[in-house]
Amino acid sequence: MSTVNIKIEGVPYEVESGITILQAARQCGYEIPTLCSFHDGECSPGSCRVCLVEATGARGLVASCVYPVSEGMEIKISSPKAVLARRNSVEVILSNHHTNCQACDKNGSCELLHVAKVVGAREDKFKGEHTPSTYDDLTPSIVRDTSKCILCGRCIVRCEKAHGKGVLGFINRGFDTIVGPVGNISLADSPCLMCGQCVSVCPTGALMSKPEDDRIYAAMAAGKHVIVQTAPAVRAALGEEFGLPIGTPVTGKMVAALRRLGFEKVYDVDFGADLTIMEEATELLGRVKNGGVLPMITSCSPGWINYAETYCHDLLPHLSSCKSPHMMQGAILKSYYAQVKGIDPKDIFVVSVMPCTAKKFEKERPQMVTNGLKDVDAVITTRELGDMIKRAGIRFHKLPDEEYDQDIMGDYSGAGVIFGVTGGVMEAALRTAYFVLEGKEHDPVEFTEVRGLEGIKEAALEMGGMTVRVAVASGMRNAKVLLDQIEAGTSPYHFIEIMCCPGGCINGGGQPYVRHAFLPHEDLDILDTYRAKRASALYSEDERQVVRQSHNNAQIQELYEKFLGEPNSHLAHELLHTTYAGREPFRVRKTEFKNPKE
Repeated sequence: MSTVNIKIEGVPYEVESGITILQAARQCGYEIPTLCSFHDGECSPGSCRVCLVEATGARGLVASCVYPVSEGMEIKISSPKAVLARRNSVEVILSNHHTNCQACDKNGSCELLHVAKVVGAREDKFKGEHTPSTYDDLTPSIVRDTSKCILCGRCIVRCEKAHGKGVLGFINRGFDTIVGPVGNISLADSPCLMCGQCVSVCPTGALMSKPEDDRIYAAMAAGKHVIVQTAPAVRAALGEEFGLPIGTPVTGKMVAALRRLGFEKVYDVDFGADLTIMEEATELLGRVKNGGVLPMITSCSPGWINYAETYCHDLLPHLSSCKSPHMMQGAILKSYYAQVKGIDPKDIFVVSVMPCTAKKFEKERPQMVTNGLKDVDAVITTRELGDMIKRAGIRFHKLPDEEYDQDIMGDYSGAGVIFGVTGGVMEAALRTAYFVLEGKEHDPVEFTEVRGLEGIKEAALEMGGMTVRVAVASGMRNAKVLLDQIEAGTSPYHFIEIMCCPGGCINGGGQPYVRHAFLPHEDLDILDTYRAKRASALYSEDERQVVRQSHNNAQIQELYEKFLGEPNSHLAHELLHTTYAGREPFRVRKTEFKNPKE
């Protein structure tokens, strides 16, 4: 690694050659205000001009996020020229920003408000006409409000880097520039995957997940039997909403908080994950033995399903027909649970806490209706749950650790827990497939070949006298490599796991924001490892479980014995399986800005 010698505020430092001034400053203990994403340079390079500094060899001030260091460079961050320039940049952005901060959902995590305070921005320094705005709340998942957009381009870059798609882009020129789908159509009419990766990097309230807490409060007030179920990845991140270190598992406190919020039953979607494995593994083995369509691809990620129905119509037969775990569990709650408890299914209101904004879209699919009732009635994100807990005045740190309700569907295996990380669904399926084919448990229980946060992983495993070839991909840009092989007829795999979000559900669009600006300087190294730390929380819980294979979950066995019959039975197909269809052509529907006070 080659290095260069530089000076920052007159102090000499030796840093890696080729890095930016911003990167060098952070390594040397300085913090330059910026609206860039904390990693991968996710912004429209240098566009916001918030990180301006003086540097020898440059003509005037330079954007430190894109300007590279060079031998002998002297950098001034605190010079009057640089300080005033950064302040002016922020004041110009604020002049075209709808500043109803007290009512904004990003209040408390808004990066623009943070840098405004850091640079000492003055109120209403520049006054004038605002760019015409669009307020689009027609999707079940994401709200787009261009009056809050600062044109940083982070959402555009994240969509392209994660999925290879340009759903969002700059529209118009000059003063009229906004960010949105081509033609400024609604996200509901665009090829958006609803994954929320754009939301996770937006520094302001321009992109937000669509809240559903009011529907939950209304159901409780109406006397509904309100049940909540939590996805595995939520426990690995919820603590971040309350200042706990990234990767702190908070299962017990989360359950305690949900009970205090008034939910009548608190269940873990890991039960639904175990149920998914029973159905999916059986489906896979059936395809292998009977010459079915291979490779079979998992169907747990609704963002991936949206991608398949939009871009891969010919590949739909490759998808497993299984519903995702929380939709399966919702269907069981409104059938078997209702039957055992003597409750009219119409009086049951099922709430899923998910790390994913696409799950909000998924619950609205017409295929997710059983006997005239939606399998799941409301979906809230990890962030929304954090807001509900704070709103209720619950002191999260003071809560005792409590257990999930244990009746009917309280048990879950370690295999269900790891669904939340890329490779987890595959590993859980392999644990059960190995048992079915070999008649014994795999020793050790782990299939580490499919672990890790790489974009694509593959493995060839010997079981049942055959070589089972599998692959795992997260992020649709990576998944497309595997999908292209299938279309070309060259795919060597039997089974493929695809997760829409890079890293899997631990990095879903509904997880707590990981913001550089809000972390103590000594914790900045976590920015490169936050996915790994969340994943580690799930793997550690898997290791603590006594039962670590889905087929050994006693309540799953009881469910089949007393109700479903066997995996892939007629009743199982009615309740737990689904169908897919190519999306209709995109429509153009005019959306207009709404006053948030209305």
